[in-house]
Amino acid sequence: MNRLAGVTSPYLLQHADNPVDWWPWTPEAFEEARRRDVPVLLSVGYSACHWCHVMAHESFEDEKTAAYLNEHFVPVKVDREERPDVDAVYMEAVQAATGHGGWPMTVFMTPDAEPFYFGTYFPPEPRHGSPSFPQVLEGVAVAWRDRRDEVGEVAGNIVRELSGRSLAVAGKGVPGEQELAQALLGLTREYDERHGGFGGAPKFPPSMTVEFLLRHHARTGAEGALQMAADTCEAMARGGIYDQLGGGFARYSVDREWVVPHFEKMLYDNALLCRVYAHLWRATGSDLARRVALETADFMVRELRTAEGGFASALDADSDDGTGRHVEGAFYVWTPARLREVLGDDDAAYAAHHYGVTEEGTFEEGASVLRLPQDAGVADAERLGRIRERLLAARAERARPGRDDKVVAAWNGLAVAALAETGAYFDRPDLVERATEAADLLVRLHLDEAGRLARTSKDGRRGANAGVLEDYGDVAEGFLALAAVTGEGVWLDFAGFLLDHVLDRFTGEGGQLYDTAHDAEALIRRPQDPTDNATPSGWTAAAGALLSYAAQTGSEPHRTAAERALGVVQALGPRAPRFVGWGLAVAEAVLDGPREVAVAGPRGEDATRALHRAALLGTAPGAVVAVGEPDGEEFPLLRDRPLVDGRPAAYVCRHFTCDAPTTDPDRLAELLSR
Repeated sequence: MNRLAGVTSPYLLQHADNPVDWWPWTPEAFEEARRRDVPVLLSVGYSACHWCHVMAHESFEDEKTAAYLNEHFVPVKVDREERPDVDAVYMEAVQAATGHGGWPMTVFMTPDAEPFYFGTYFPPEPRHGSPSFPQVLEGVAVAWRDRRDEVGEVAGNIVRELSGRSLAVAGKGVPGEQELAQALLGLTREYDERHGGFGGAPKFPPSMTVEFLLRHHARTGAEGALQMAADTCEAMARGGIYDQLGGGFARYSVDREWVVPHFEKMLYDNALLCRVYAHLWRATGSDLARRVALETADFMVRELRTAEGGFASALDADSDDGTGRHVEGAFYVWTPARLREVLGDDDAAYAAHHYGVTEEGTFEEGASVLRLPQDAGVADAERLGRIRERLLAARAERARPGRDDKVVAAWNGLAVAALAETGAYFDRPDLVERATEAADLLVRLHLDEAGRLARTSKDGRRGANAGVLEDYGDVAEGFLALAAVTGEGVWLDFAGFLLDHVLDRFTGEGGQLYDTAHDAEALIRRPQDPTDNATPSGWTAAAGALLSYAAQTGSEPHRTAAERALGVVQALGPRAPRFVGWGLAVAEAVLDGPREVAVAGPRGEDATRALHRAALLGTAPGAVVAVGEPDGEEFPLLRDRPLVDGRPAAYVCRHFTCDAPTTDPDRLAELLSR
């Protein structure tokens, strides 16, 4: 066992018995490199990364390669999901040097953590013009020994270039009507009218962009925005990227038609998409959206919930195919013959027709990924439902993909928001309870007495790495959603604690935000990225939570911070709307108010519950909701909000102007839909 044996990261633990003498990212690793006068090899990946596993098997498990690596380098292994700051800094260098990036990420650096040579996956022998990993190791070792001055010059130049980069925040304020219209036009140009989604292959689920489209439609009535959102969601839900048997979404589609996914399932994708489909149902009443939201919520609870009440990070793409081979997609794909084994001839033919299973297959070796090109009729739906149950039971007998059990604060915050809202919309109190349990875990284990977040935990053990901006923004978002659904003001208080840290420790000049706190470990560059990736950027996640908290409490500092942060969205939104989708969604909320809804009434009364439900189902962008006793103390919005004629009442305000209170849920729904 090497030095990874005692860590909490499942990804690092996968390498704990490698012959490579791995170190975790610690000062001691760089001190060792300095003492031995050798370079550091930094290898960055994550548990569900297919090519990370391939390189590990080919190179890091090879005794000869490991012996050379141990002799000439100090090897450092990093889980990008535990240390997104380290990943971001060196990925920026990799992309600047090579024009592309990805995982596994391979970086050679000096003992001062200055990078000088980069790559991603290296094969065990030369392939397609790429050198082998042993060749790379030998070349770097020779350069370090014989051309040290040259190596030092390259490293110094790279660090100076990275350090000299500044984020150009050209916007001077919150995006207005013109910028949002330009963003919508840009999305329309990139929209795939035939297959839904944006751009070509590989095609990723555009969760944050769809949220912007739904909010833009709600505020402006733009039917084109709603159509793009609805058609994209339907295409994904009917495609292979969606698990037609067990619910939940794979990471992305390798083709533009959503047929063949990359089979890993990530918590963050499913949390974001669960919320997207719930919001689509709220806007349209779509039965498909309702089904997918609930199935995705149930998938998260069934497959990703941990014993401590949090949610695990991911399920691997690969699993044993029954012959001893570890194969991508083996758990999920079907052939006509396999269908016949489980269902018999008649039902197998029926299932193959409805799920798109063919003799030729849509994946590898004649296998097909299940899709649902069209809904079945009423009678057929019952038959298909029975078939689905039988196939799901049979699939459960297969070897399951591995699970990355670490609990990431940010992604659990996204799950809390999704489960709380989905549970409230569809009268599923069990989902709200699961959201509350996850939030309790974040408070109990991830949050210290000073209100600082730990990035991860595993098996009830708090991780050593500090939370980054996305953790504070997404967990605050989850707490605010939970407060609105449950009427428990303590979640508003916890969100406030986190957002105070955003103001105090993550905010720089001009309102720009940094991914790490000012007192975090110093890297060669302080990471800062306002653009969405697989999740909302920490920058825009924090902006959204700051705005909602300000609407709930009337706090001007939080409102001002949110608006200043949106300057970057004003600059980037018209030019690159797909990469600031959540920032555009937050901007929609600013332009709409956001509206503040206070439901005053005894918590147990049916009339209060009816008003509360109408408030939660309102489509006004970013509307905040407080519910509780008249003149209650838990929510500032409830102060001076009495009953009306002795009946529970709802108060709707925005821009310092309030509508007349109403006791009618239908009237409240009207107020929140125009």
